Amino acid sequence: MATLKETALQYEPAHTYNIADLDVVSTAIDVKYDTGTDKEGKEFSYAFIEVDEKQYRIPNSVIGQLHDLMEANPKLSKFRVKKSGEGMQTRYTVIPLV
Repeated sequence: MATLKETALQYEPAHTYNIADLDVVSTAIDVKYDTGTDKEGKEFSYAFIEVDEKQYRIPNSVIGQLHDLMEANPKLSKFRVKKSGEGMQTRYTVIPLV
């Protein structure tokens, strides 16, 4: 059993990670789905991957771009995602890696 001090020192607040936080992503990684609630209390579903026991959300625009890249190059095995902007102005760019 851990003490309150030990528990407090190990505590990490809940954080939403994004696929753009990763340096490299494999196209072979398993995608999982979950539901969440937005600020207005409306339920929504989202896709995510797990890396080092952390969940990284995958925006639909990333999945769409990856679809297009995979059609052009079915052998694509690694990519990264560049994120720019904030909030509703956020844009993602999928960058294939060799």
